[in-house]
Formats: sequence, structure tokens, C-alpha cells
Amino acid sequence: MKYPKIPLAQSLLEICEAKGIQHIVISPGSRNAPLTLGFTNNPFFTCYSIADERCAAFFALGIAQQINKPVVVVCTSGSAVLNFYPAVAEAFYSMIPLVVISADRPLDKVDIGDGQTIRQENVLANHTLYNANLTEIASEENDIKINAAFNTAMLKSGPTHINVPFEEPLYEVVDSLSVDSLILPLNKEEEIVSLEKILAAKAIWNTANKKLILVGTLPPNAIELQIVNHLANDPSVVVLTETTSNIHHPNFIPHIDTLITPFSDADFKAFQPDVLVTFGGMIVSKRIKSFLRSYQPEHHWHIDSLRAYNTFGCLKHHFKTTPQLFFEKFLVHVTYKESSYQQHFLAVLNDRLMKHELFLSKIDFCDLKVFELLATSFSDEIHLQISNSSAIRYAQLFKFNPSIPVFCNRGTSGIDGSTSTAIGAAVASQKPTVLITGDVSFFYDSNALWNNYMPKNFKIIVINNGGGGIFRILPGHEENDTFHTYFETSHCLTAENLAKMYCMKYTKASSIESLKQELTPFFANSEQPQILEVFTPTYDNDKLLKDYFKNVV
Repeated sequence: MKYPKIPLAQSLLEICEAKGIQHIVISPGSRNAPLTLGFTNNPFFTCYSIADERCAAFFALGIAQQINKPVVVVCTSGSAVLNFYPAVAEAFYSMIPLVVISADRPLDKVDIGDGQTIRQENVLANHTLYNANLTEIASEENDIKINAAFNTAMLKSGPTHINVPFEEPLYEVVDSLSVDSLILPLNKEEEIVSLEKILAAKAIWNTANKKLILVGTLPPNAIELQIVNHLANDPSVVVLTETTSNIHHPNFIPHIDTLITPFSDADFKAFQPDVLVTFGGMIVSKRIKSFLRSYQPEHHWHIDSLRAYNTFGCLKHHFKTTPQLFFEKFLVHVTYKESSYQQHFLAVLNDRLMKHELFLSKIDFCDLKVFELLATSFSDEIHLQISNSSAIRYAQLFKFNPSIPVFCNRGTSGIDGSTSTAIGAAVASQKPTVLITGDVSFFYDSNALWNNYMPKNFKIIVINNGGGGIFRILPGHEENDTFHTYFETSHCLTAENLAKMYCMKYTKASSIESLKQELTPFFANSEQPQILEVFTPTYDNDKLLKDYFKNVV
């Protein structure tokens, strides 16, 4: 096996392997050649080459999202590392372990007019958990920093940055290592919730008539069925779940906006909880956030082993453990409370859902009709990724097959890397993967298709409504040239030529009949990735969505 000649590169590679970090995404360049040679010559590492750094970082994020272990993304010097930043910010807020390794020129080359050189040290610091600014000579101090970067990504589930200066020559290799790298252990703290805090919470819980549980983004199977059933059978508990929560029960309410958007002030007061318990990642529904900020509970507890955001301005306690471990210890101390809270709002929801079905049966083809059909069209075996903006918000209005895991980049809610993330996730999961995306998100991240690792069972459904449809839904917009050009991003683009360029099968639909006709062959086994582009009317979607909320009352 060949090793890079530069000792600092050897140290970094040896420590990375010792930590068991296997997946390495590399954007081509020259300054990072010592790392590229080292990673690609070592059979322990699985390496991917992706030219566009922004796509590379989101691709790495998609892999890490699925394996829940750090993935390394490597780039050359200069502006390359800045293109990692959107994915770094997403990893920070979605709590996904990602290790950025940026090659750099030696410090004495910075700010003297040398090419492809910027101030790289700490350049990602606002959204990284640790920054290792290495010096050019291999040393124990450098090894300590490298260990800290890898260990922090593992222990705190987030992004870290290692900046590595290399001097030329960069491409020389040797047959044996010249360093004995320092490997520091991973000291994981045991998650403990004291009995005293459990009993204090129990006293509040057992006397509360209205307990609301709001579940954000979770990986599948994060909560055992016994706990799910216990919460579902307590008449004083309402559980609200989002599409990305991956947690299901007939007594849970997955249609948050359908339930609460038509509420009157009296309804909101009746729904206002005594106790709010939250767990999982970022919340999609703006309406539930607005409600809980205006009708605050007396007690808000958040359960997470690492972080708690005071999203609603009333956080009282952060239980630093996983939801599974918390409920295992907590539920043995609590009793069911007689209450009409759950029964009443399940009845309200059932009434809303009947009107939901009636409204959808009467309207013409639009985004809503597309999601109605898609929600019932997926097989049990698929893995579903949804892009941000309108796509994930429409998905929240429908019930998807509980056996289908659903993912979305909700950390920063950006549209910029949805396709790249989905492809990385497909590679890692090895499951047939479908991405539902809006047109602007798809075209924005079209370089994601410049990727040699896209599985042949990867499929994209592009909902093309001619622009950023979500801006028509938001209050306050005016129909004028400024709106069309600077907010909505009006366009006449289609995905057909992109599909041809990247050797993907392309089909299209523009009615409910043609969509039904195309979905069967689209979901069939294929020897190449596919794009199904669904064209919906630009000027009807927002009106029909607003009418939807008026008609479910």
C-alpha cells in the first residue's frame, strides 16, 4: 500500500482509520492531493469523487444521515471550502456528523497575492462544533486536534472542520509510514436522568388534564412500540407528529395544519396544553409554532441528549437523554388521567379529514391533487426524500404509508442540496429511493446529477409549477413584475434535457389521468435512474390551497 510522503497527511489518515470513519467524499483538486492519494490507496476507505463542492458536501450529508456516523468531505484550497458551508449549516442544525477536511497553503502564503488562497482558518466556525487549525509539521499537538475533530463529530452529532496546510511537492508517495500517530479514546458520557427530576416531572404530568406531545424529525424506529402505545392510550395526551417524525399510531395526529389552521380563539384556548413535551428535530409547521408562542403551556419540556431550543419562549426543562430512555424511566411512574382532551381533538380531526376528502374530490388538477395521489402510490420498500419549501408543506397534509421512512433537510430548511442529499442517502441506504422535489429546488441543485454513484433505482418526481409557488401562498405578495421576477422565480424550464444529459429516463404528466398512467412504469424496476416531471398550473395552486383550509372547517 502507498502512503502520502507528507507526515501530516499520514497522521490525519491514520487517525481517521483508527476512528472507523470509512466514507470519504473528495472534490478533485491539487492541494488536497496528499489526502486523496492516501484515502484512495487504502482499501479501508470507501471513496467518492464529486466535482461540485456544494453537491459533494450534501451528498456526504445524505450518507451520514443514513448511517448516523461521521462522513468526511475533502476539498482543495481557496474558495472550495466555502462551497461546503450550506451543508455544514444543515448538518449543524440537523445534528448530523460531518467532518470537513480542507487542504490549505502554508500560513505564510496567505494574503500575499498567492493563487487559490483565502483565510481558511475558522472559516466555518459559526456552524461547526470544533475547528482544528493544523500547523504544517506533524506533531502531537496536531494529533490532539485531529482526534478532537473526529471525536466531537461522533459525540456531539454535528460538523467539525480540519484545516490542513500542505507545501509542495504534493504527489509523492512512500511505501511505509514515517509517523506514529496519537490515537485518543472516544469518552462517551452515559446518559442519565436523575430519579429526582423524573419524580418532579411525574407530579406535574399526573395532575395535568391536557398534555401535548409534538414530535419533530426522527429516524425510523427511534421509539419502541410499547411507548408509542402508552402515549396513544392516555386520554389526556394529544400527540402531534410531522411527516419527518417517522412515528405513527391511529391516535396520533399527523395533519397538524389541517387540524389547527381553521381554529377560532376558543378552539386555541381549548387546545392550549398544560404540559408540552417536544422531541425530535426541527418543526415544519409554522402554524403550530405560532400557536404555541401565543398560547404558551405552563410547562415545556424538551427531550434530547444534546440540545434544546427555546422555540416557543417557554422552555422549562431540558431532559438530556434520548426520548426512548426518558420514556422508559418516566412512564413507569405515571398514570392515565381521565380527560376529554384527546377524544375531542381526534373527533375534530376526523371531521376535518372527511371535508378534506370531499374538497379534493371536487377540485381540478393541482399540487394538492398530485400529493393526494402520491401519498397512496408508494410501495412499502421505498425510502422517501422530500425537498424543502412547498413540497414538504404539501406532504404534511397527507398520510403516507407508515412503513416508508421520510427524510428532509429541515435543519436550515434550504432548497439548495435536496437532490444531492437524496442521492447520498440512496447510496448509503441501498433501498429504492424516491425524491419528491419542487422545480426551483431541482434546478437549483441540478449539479447533483453530475454524479457517478446514482443508483439505478433512484427516482425523482419534479413538481413543476413554473416557479417558487410557496411565495404565492405566503401573505402580503402582490401580482406584479417585481413579484414574478424577484420572488417567484418564474421560468419555462423543464427537466427533459437534463435527464438526457445525465442518461436518466424521462417521463412527464400534466393531468391526474396521465400521472396515474405514468406512475406504474415509473415505480417498476429500471436499469437507469428516472425523472418524472409533473406540470401543474402556476396560477391555481395557491388559490386552491387557501380554499382547502377554508373548506375543512
